[in-house]
Amino acid sequence: MKIDFEKGGGLVPAIVQDADSGQVLMLGYMNETAVEKTTSTGLVTFYSRSREMLWTKGETSGNTLELVDMTVDCDNDTLLVMARPNGPTCHNGTVSCFAEAKSPSLSFLGVLENVIKSRQNDDKTTSYTAKLLSGPLHKISQKVGEEGVETALAAVAEDDEALKNESADLIYHLMVLLRAKDIHLADIVSVLQSRHR
Repeated sequence: MKIDFEKGGGLVPAIVQDADSGQVLMLGYMNETAVEKTTSTGLVTFYSRSREMLWTKGETSGNTLELVDMTVDCDNDTLLVMARPNGPTCHNGTVSCFAEAKSPSLSFLGVLENVIKSRQNDDKTTSYTAKLLSGPLHKISQKVGEEGVETALAAVAEDDEALKNESADLIYHLMVLLRAKDIHLADIVSVLQSRHR
């Protein structure tokens, strides 16, 4: 990856995007050392223009950004950083520094995937998700099968509202099954993308 640091006086803007939801989280600046530290540690690191020093996101708050991928734009002077946030990204306590911006509706699946993961160790007497994830795998698989049949039946009955609801149940239970197998939605998207070529 060839980055043109000279154009911006040694710095390039770095747009950080949630690798799972697609939501834009923040904008920071990186110099060559920040890029090297980000790639070597796996934690997103910036150059603070006001303090004139490197800072790793979350070094005081614990709300780090785990690097997934980093690419440079067509002019080689702006970075797109794909990351997984551990807690809120903004110092105001919001998920994104662009709190008012709406995420693409499909990005909710990334949010749901994180919610399912966060509930994995909850009390199974109060959390349906935790109960499913603590049980045997065949029980979750059975729920996916049931929801698949109910979805198909709603479609055949031409009941659009039932089809929407059963589809939501199917997607949720499938995502729980994927979590139980430690498979990410991104893995499924990769398979779909490979078939599209």
